Amino acid sequence: MPFEKGDFILVDYVARVAETGEVFDTTIEEVSRKEGIYQEGAIYEPRLIVIGEGWILKALDEALMGLELGKTAKIEIPPEKGFGNRDPEKVKMYPLRRFTAQGITPKVGMRIEVDGRIATVRSIGAGRVQLDFNPPLAGKTLIYEITVKKKLETVEEKIKALIHRRIPQIDIEKFSVEIGEDYVSINVPEEAFYIEGLQIIKRGIFMDIQKFFPDKRVVRFIEVFKREAPSSTTPSTTATP
Repeated sequence: MPFEKGDFILVDYVARVAETGEVFDTTIEEVSRKEGIYQEGAIYEPRLIVIGEGWILKALDEALMGLELGKTAKIEIPPEKGFGNRDPEKVKMYPLRRFTAQGITPKVGMRIEVDGRIATVRSIGAGRVQLDFNPPLAGKTLIYEITVKKKLETVEEKIKALIHRRIPQIDIEKFSVEIGEDYVSINVPEEAFYIEGLQIIKRGIFMDIQKFFPDKRVVRFIEVFKREAPSSTTPSTTATP
């Protein structure tokens, strides 16, 4: 049965540049290590996609509706449907001293912010730096090897997936969720209390739930602090004669 717009699915993928075979993104840790793109602290696991929400490239999003559960498909995306064709007008020269004066030593391949835009250093020479403001994957044909691992069916599964999307560093099974007619109560585990920006994250979860489940007008986050129970053991005493 084909997937439809609005379906919640979990996908694994390996994304390559067609021209070189270079892997630039993946959800699979083993592949990331093998290809030398592993990032310490990154979380490798199937990714939540809500079809049609624009969370991924439009061409890839549209292709998901033709996939079968559990079967790996190869999807080729031409530049015009990926990150666009390269624009030579976006390649600019800057004086090297502009960067050295800020304590920056440009190197080929480095990503640098200039006037609020990110550019890639392409070459350095004669006191000048060539910067490319095109996206790194502009002009590239992309190939995604993608597998739909699971389709989420129940409201609880979907809400837990939305929570995990915002707080991936905590095992989702440590959250308990109560779903009422017009509310959702989320018990937050203590280890999540000190995540940086937690209040903003909770606001994001609330907005997600409101978007996909508009009948849930109230979202409660329950955070319980517990005092550790005193030790039941007492110091041993030694009798004296």
